Amino acid sequence: MLQDLELGDVVRLRKAHPCGGYEWRVVRLGADIGLECLTCGHRIMLDRRALKNRLKKIVCKGSENDPENG
Repeated sequence: MLQDLELGDVVRLRKAHPCGGYEWRVVRLGADIGLECLTCGHRIMLDRRALKNRLKKIVCKGSENDPENG
């Protein structure tokens, strides 16, 4: 499932962020994967193994050329 990730994808994690949000946008791909909370904007970095364990599903596919992603 992780090989399907692209920049801008929105993913749902198993446990909620302390702000109450479950959905995150992928902002960096590499050895670590950067995620941004869609509720509060907090950014975190997870290694691929940790994300694989926490990932529930890919909510929607994003686009690398999406201007919202910077």
